[in-house]
Amino acid sequence: MDDPKTLVSTDWLAAHLKDPDLRILDGTMFMAAEGRSGRAEYEVAHIPGARFFDIDDISDARSELPHMAPPVEKFMSKLRAMGVGDGHQVVVYDAKGLFSAARVWWLFRLMGQDNIAVLDGGFPKWQAEGRAIEDMPPIIRDRHMTVRRQNQMVKDVTQVAAAAKLGDYEILDARSAARFRGEAPEPRAGLRAGHIPGSKNVPYTDLLNADMTMKDADALRAVFAATGMDMTKPVITSCGSGVTAAIINLALERIGKTDHALYDGSWTEWGAFPTLPVATGEV
Repeated sequence: MDDPKTLVSTDWLAAHLKDPDLRILDGTMFMAAEGRSGRAEYEVAHIPGARFFDIDDISDARSELPHMAPPVEKFMSKLRAMGVGDGHQVVVYDAKGLFSAARVWWLFRLMGQDNIAVLDGGFPKWQAEGRAIEDMPPIIRDRHMTVRRQNQMVKDVTQVAAAAKLGDYEILDARSAARFRGEAPEPRAGLRAGHIPGSKNVPYTDLLNADMTMKDADALRAVFAATGMDMTKPVITSCGSGVTAAIINLALERIGKTDHALYDGSWTEWGAFPTLPVATGEV
């Protein structure tokens, strides 16, 4: 079901490609171990008119943690320079199907911008269907963006530690089951293995179909129900560094649950703090 505030299909995007107020973003980000560059791949081929949204660049340079949410002023100026602003319908995609695009969607929502959707299945699905691509940079026209930061959509380590202790939030971890249980080493050096006490594991891959499109609402509800989570509680999402956590936020929004936030520091922060408790195993 196409929804310009959460998720749209390749058919929807193809039908709206020439809309004057449509803005397309390539939000591809690869992990260091993959040895690939999102920007380099964008420059070779992208959906017509797409601009490249660099998650690492449009972040808080003052933080030692990777790609933390940027200050409002930086977000506004970067997007203005990309010709994205008020009155635009934004569609963001990535080169994996549905991976880092959800992080860009969450960033826009954090900044009070609701008219943004993730392209379901992303660039792989678009290409597999033989749709138009180009290597030309887009023509940029300046557009002002009004930002109203939605502070309730992001949590810091102090807030997450309190939530873990009090149990008044459901904390959902998007990492793989092996990393959640502490059986697999963390990709970043120096981090402890395990998870935030009281959190529940929702590997982001469980929310996706084999073609990297998002499962339908009933299937998403079944994934969340299987964790035993209390749907009446608000949710905090977490992962390795705040990217795949946003896939859970997007999935929650798709099933109509709107009281969710993202722990921006995620395991990169929590796992590095020797004073914070760590749980291993299933719970």
